[in-house]
Amino acid sequence: MSARRHVLLASTALATGIATLLSSPSPALAQQEPPTGRQTIDRLVYPPLKFEQPQTDHYEVFGVPVISLEDPTLPMVTVHAYFRGGYGLFGRESYAAAMGLPALLRYGGTTSRSALEVDEAIEYHAFHVSFGSAGGSVTTSINALTENLPTALDLWGELIAEPAFDGNEVEAWRTRELESILRRLDDPGRLAFSEMNRLLYGDHPVGWEMEPSDLDPARLQTDRLNELHRRILCRGNLTLGVTGDAPWPVLQPLLESVVSRLPDCAQALPEAPTPNIRRTAGVYLVEKDLDQSVVVMAHPTTVQLGDDDTYYAAMIGNSILGGGGFSSRILGRLRTEEGFAYSATSLWTTPRKHEGIIAATTRTRPENTMAAIDVILKTMHGLRDGPPTTDEVGATVDQIVNGFVFNFDSPSQIVSRTMYYLAQDLPVDWLVRYWEGVQRVTPYGIQRVFSDQLHPEEMTILIVGDPSRIGESLYGRGPVTTIEVR
Repeated sequence: MSARRHVLLASTALATGIATLLSSPSPALAQQEPPTGRQTIDRLVYPPLKFEQPQTDHYEVFGVPVISLEDPTLPMVTVHAYFRGGYGLFGRESYAAAMGLPALLRYGGTTSRSALEVDEAIEYHAFHVSFGSAGGSVTTSINALTENLPTALDLWGELIAEPAFDGNEVEAWRTRELESILRRLDDPGRLAFSEMNRLLYGDHPVGWEMEPSDLDPARLQTDRLNELHRRILCRGNLTLGVTGDAPWPVLQPLLESVVSRLPDCAQALPEAPTPNIRRTAGVYLVEKDLDQSVVVMAHPTTVQLGDDDTYYAAMIGNSILGGGGFSSRILGRLRTEEGFAYSATSLWTTPRKHEGIIAATTRTRPENTMAAIDVILKTMHGLRDGPPTTDEVGATVDQIVNGFVFNFDSPSQIVSRTMYYLAQDLPVDWLVRYWEGVQRVTPYGIQRVFSDQLHPEEMTILIVGDPSRIGESLYGRGPVTTIEVR
């Protein structure tokens, strides 16, 4: 027999032996089969996450705080401005002017350029300019290529400090607002929230909705706009933030040129009015022929934004109740178990200095309206009567902790968040405190805060829908007050 023949026989015997061994493993090997599928995922081990708050540089320009984060990734720079002061700090007679101020700063021209010239300059240099407002602030930003930054800040400084409030632009804004009032009835969701705000907050800025009387031309005259501009857009109310491809020695003189255009604040801003939120339970109806009723319910709570275990427990608890999407209880009960609604959510607002509200909302077929309300209220009672499961708390905390990094996708986002926290008088290391605080939350801590703060029987309940289709069940929770929408 040739040597080659011996090698082939030996190879065949070896292969046969291995195949036999694999097809008939020993008992020891059979007990140690490698994990597959879900077992493999469950056995993965990761080091514990540790969050480090992104560090920003802090400067001052003529007494104005500046938060900076240099980022040479792209040859672009973004500058943010946050002015304390908004429509919520002034009387109803100034409501329309204060609401319109940001848009009119952007589109009303300057003392040296017409509105058209401003638009042409922005388009030519591909600047991105934004203006916005809230009840207590006016914000604006500009983004530009680094090489165009001096030109950008020159224009931006004009828009902020030297507005013309062109009469044609003021009238165009007023006309759009009047049209928006007429369209309010066409959006059931908007209508429900605006009427609920009226019910809860009454004659408070949170409860205001624009009315034709607010838009009387006499309330939008140039002198009133100029007065609000002087009260809000002044140095003492300003915080600046900068991100992008520009070091501080380059930025400083450019920011000085912007700030130098602004006057010192002649007088302090008014104190924000404290709301007196409705605490009386009741059912209210806005009659509207709809295929789906809109339901909103709410009552006040005393939990405030701050480094406090009650605040963290409220946030995690609200996510479990209804704020956490498909994993939350309210959506699970209404959608998965009962088939009453496609979407439902809860909300827990935590202002810094006054009461907030805990609320829930959904849309459902008129015939299911009251049954859906009962399900929501029963679900709320569930978190008062017993703690959530450890798995519910763990999954919610993990979702926040693991996703925390996505709050800081860009340097601009980091700076704008830091500016907001600074304006709210929160600690400099607030983000670290929040990250650690939510991880301290326990099931019994959530039950305590819900037992203390959530009272389903005290809910103000508003329904926008067709009473003829809702049926007699509408009156099952007591008298119903019909709201005539103006």
